[in-house]
Amino acid sequence: MRFNLYPIYLILFSLLFISCKLDSNKNNYTEIAQTSTNYIDGYVGDANCISCHETEYNLWKGSHHDLAMMIADDTSVLGDFNNIETTIDGVAYFFFKKENKFWVRINEIDNTEKEYKIDYTFGVTPLQQYLVDFDKGRKQVLRVTWDVIQKKWYHQYKGDTIAPHDWLHWTKGAQNWNTMCAECHSTNLKKDYLIEEDEFNTTYSSINVSCESCHGPAEKHLAWTENKLEDDTTYILTGRNQKEQLDQCASCHARRVKLTKNLVPGTKFEDQYMVQNITTNYYHGDGQIEEEDYVYGSFMQSKMFDEGVKCNDCHNVHTLKLKFEGNKLCLQCHVPANYETETHYFHKKDTEASQCINCHMTGKNYMGNDFRRDHSFRIPRPDQSVKYDTPNACTSCHTDKTNQWAANAIVERFGEKRVPHFSDALLVSSQNNITEVQRNELDAFINDLNYPEIARATVIENLEYYNQDQYQSLLVALKDSSAIVRYNVLIKFRNSPPQERLSIALESMKDSVKLVRIGAAQLVIGLDENTLSGIDKSNYVTSRGELETMLFSNADFSTGSMQLADYYLQNNDVINAIKHYEMALVKDSLLLPVFSNLATAYSLNNNFEKAKETLDKWMFLDATNSRPHYLKGLLFFENNNEELAIAELQIAIKLNPNHIRAMYNLATYYYQDSKDLISAEKYIKDALKIDSKNPDFNYLLALIYQGQGKISQANVIMQRLKASK
Repeated sequence: MRFNLYPIYLILFSLLFISCKLDSNKNNYTEIAQTSTNYIDGYVGDANCISCHETEYNLWKGSHHDLAMMIADDTSVLGDFNNIETTIDGVAYFFFKKENKFWVRINEIDNTEKEYKIDYTFGVTPLQQYLVDFDKGRKQVLRVTWDVIQKKWYHQYKGDTIAPHDWLHWTKGAQNWNTMCAECHSTNLKKDYLIEEDEFNTTYSSINVSCESCHGPAEKHLAWTENKLEDDTTYILTGRNQKEQLDQCASCHARRVKLTKNLVPGTKFEDQYMVQNITTNYYHGDGQIEEEDYVYGSFMQSKMFDEGVKCNDCHNVHTLKLKFEGNKLCLQCHVPANYETETHYFHKKDTEASQCINCHMTGKNYMGNDFRRDHSFRIPRPDQSVKYDTPNACTSCHTDKTNQWAANAIVERFGEKRVPHFSDALLVSSQNNITEVQRNELDAFINDLNYPEIARATVIENLEYYNQDQYQSLLVALKDSSAIVRYNVLIKFRNSPPQERLSIALESMKDSVKLVRIGAAQLVIGLDENTLSGIDKSNYVTSRGELETMLFSNADFSTGSMQLADYYLQNNDVINAIKHYEMALVKDSLLLPVFSNLATAYSLNNNFEKAKETLDKWMFLDATNSRPHYLKGLLFFENNNEELAIAELQIAIKLNPNHIRAMYNLATYYYQDSKDLISAEKYIKDALKIDSKNPDFNYLLALIYQGQGKISQANVIMQRLKASK
C-alpha cells in the first residue's frame, strides 16, 4: 500500500474461553449463546456501552480511533476551505464552501478540471485527509492533504507527477477507500466487492473505530449483563495475554494479505491474514522499516515480542497515548541502575541522545509529516551499515559523521565481536553469490528457534532450493511451531515433482491453521479431486475452498485480480484467466507482471495477434526489460517464424547478458532444427559460464559434442551428470 491514510493505534482484544461456574445458570448461559440478534451482526453501538463503561468511553472520546473517519462538516473539517488557491506538483486546487458543504476544484496536469464535494474526513493529526464519493460505491482519497501542524495544504510523495490514468492517482485503486483503508477505519466493515460488476456495496456498523472494533459485537454481552449471571463468560473480548491482544491489534497494524472476506474480532491472526515477510521490497536488508509496516512486522522481530510484552504495556488502550513519557516507559521493565546511566547510553543524562527510543526505536516520516518509530527495538549496527548500506541510529543523529566512524566507535567501546543477531542472516540471504559455508549456515538458521519466526520465514523466502540437503532443512522446518514458517516452507516445494508435492500437501491440509492449509492448496492447484478418496479428498476440497476465498477476497486489488487470473490459468480455465488479467490492467494499466501471463493466456487461446500485441505494449512500457523479447521469441517459434524468433532472443540476451534461458533456447534450436552445431555450442557454453552446474545445460552440451564427434568429451559430461544424481 502506498499510503496508510492515518496511523490509528488500533488496540483490539480477543475472546475469553467460554466457561460457567454455577450449574443453576446453565440454561440462561445457553440461551444467551444462542440469542438471535436484534442488531446487525450483533453490533449494538457505543451508546449502549456508556452506562457501564463511562470512564473508558470518555478516555476513548476524541482519540485517534474516535476520529478515524467522520462526516465532513464544520466540526470535523480542519483544512482551510476559505477560497484558497494553491498549485502543487503541477496540479491546481481551489478550496471553497458552497451551501454549507466543502468543495475542491481540481485542474489536473492534463488540464482537465472538475469540482468535487468533500464527503468524509480521515484522521485528525498530524494530517487530515478527505474522501469523495464516486460511482460504483467507491470512495476516493484526495492526494492533497491538510498539514494540521503547519496549517497548510501539501502533497504526499512531494515532487511526484502522477498522471490521471496511473494507479497511484487519487481517483484510481491506490487511493480507493474501500480497498485500501476501510477495514481498519470503521467498525464491522464489510467491503462487499462485486467482481463481475467491479463495484462495491460497502457497509459498516459505526463510521469510526468504536468500542466494538476492539471488544467485538456486544449484543450477547448486553444480554449477559441483563441476566446478571455469575459466570466467567462475559461475551466480550478483553485480551488478557499477548497472543490474544496481538491477534486483534495486528489485524490492522500489519502489512498483510487477507485470507477471509471480513475481519472477525477475536479470530486468530493466521486464520484471517498472512503477514508480509521482512523482505527488501518493504524493509531494509537487516529488517529495519523502509516502507510502512504498521508495526506488527517490526514488533515480531523484537526481544519484546519474544518476552511476551503486550501493546498495553506501553500504550493506553483507550486514549492510545503512551503510558509514560521519556525513559520511564522503558524502565518499567529495564532496571534503572543498569540502563538509566551514562555508562549505558554514552551521552549526557536528560538529553535527546540519552532517550532509549532514539537509539533503539529509530523512525521515519511517512505520508509527508507523520513520524513513526521502528518497533523492532534493535541495537545499532553501524558495521552492517558499512557493508550493506543499512541505516543506523548513530549516524542518523551524527549526520556529519560516516558509518565507518560509528562502527569504529562501537569497536572501541565494546570490542570486535557482536552478539549473534538475525539481521546477519537476513542480509546474507538477500545477496547473490552466497558461498557454500554461508548457505549451510542459513539452512541451519531457519530451524534455530532462538531467532524470530518472521526472520526465519523471510530467509526461507529469500533462498532458492536446489539439492537434497537444502530440501532436508525445509522438511525439518515443515514441522515448526510457527505457522508462517510452515507456510513459507510449503511455497518452496512448488517446483518439486508432482507426487512429492501431493504427499506434502495432503499432510499439511490437516494443519490447524488456515494459512498453512492455503499454502498446501497452492502446491496442488489444478489437481482433480476425484483422484483422491476419503479424508484426503475432504481436506483437499476444504483447503482449496479456503484458497479460493482468499483469492476472491483480494480481487478488488489490481494484484488480486492478477493472482485470481493466475489461479484460473493454472486450472486451465484460459477464458476466465484472460478476463481477470484484463481486469487487472483496467485497475492498473502499468502493472507490468500481468503482461507475461496474459500473453501466454492469449497464446493458449490460439490468439497469436493479441499475444503479440500484449508483448509489444509491455516492451513500450518497459523498454529495457529482456523478458518480453524472450517471450516474443518463443511465440514466433510456436508460429514457425524462426528468423524473427532468433532476432527476439538475441535482443533479450543483449538487454540481459545473463539471460541463460534465451541462450539455452537458441542452443536447442541450433542443435535440433538448423543443425548448426557451432552456434549451438557457443550459446550453451555462454549459459554454462553463468550456471555451470545446470544439468539441462550440461546434457545439451554433451549431445552437441556427440553430434560433433567429440565422444570422449561427451562421455565425461554424461558420467559427471550420472554421478551427481
